[in-house]
Amino acid sequence: MRQLPLGLGPADPCSFDNFHALGNEAVVAHLRALANAPVASAPVYLWGARGTGKTHLLRAWTEAVSAPGGRVGWFDATTPLPWEHDEDWRGVVFDGVHAFDAGRQHAAFVLFAQATAMGQQVVAAGAVPPVDLAVREDLRSRLGWGPVFQLQALPEEHCRAALRREADRRGIFLSDEVMSYLMTRFERDLGSLMSLLDRLDRFALAQQRGVTIPLLKRMLAEEAL
Repeated sequence: MRQLPLGLGPADPCSFDNFHALGNEAVVAHLRALANAPVASAPVYLWGARGTGKTHLLRAWTEAVSAPGGRVGWFDATTPLPWEHDEDWRGVVFDGVHAFDAGRQHAAFVLFAQATAMGQQVVAAGAVPPVDLAVREDLRSRLGWGPVFQLQALPEEHCRAALRREADRRGIFLSDEVMSYLMTRFERDLGSLMSLLDRLDRFALAQQRGVTIPLLKRMLAEEAL
């Protein structure tokens, strides 16, 4: 019988403190300042390859704004239409704008206009810079209106170190053999590696086994079923 992974509760919320900021210090500083600013500034747009931390930073900014009681509207390509504006928001987040369909592009443009008219901060992210977005022109121009930051991927040695620190925090022993297997057989961006570690942690606990290469292979085989 296949044993289901145990429910371990939610992962730690995304924050600026648990973001590995090497190479991205400027964007973290800018978003921290925005979260603490009494009034909105120009819209901010983040872009970069998959796994560079765009969604993490958007969630970290949302958490920082929400901590003292502020509210933020969050919209991505999976958010059902219609999108309604709330005048009590402190800000609006658009994640993964490169994947917005025509309906969501229109909704984002309307919300963008409403938010800026109300003095609400807009923060957005996509896979490519605004100029290269395949979205309607009026939305593209507004997304590129303010500061644009390209997120840099962590070098491999820093990914290894971050992965080992997270494994240690969870009480997982990653042997050098397992670490080398992870770094050579899977995507090397930190986001993908952390997601893999989270799944592996849950699977190992459910199986009551230590983390080994055979256990990892078994997990992947069961996920493919």
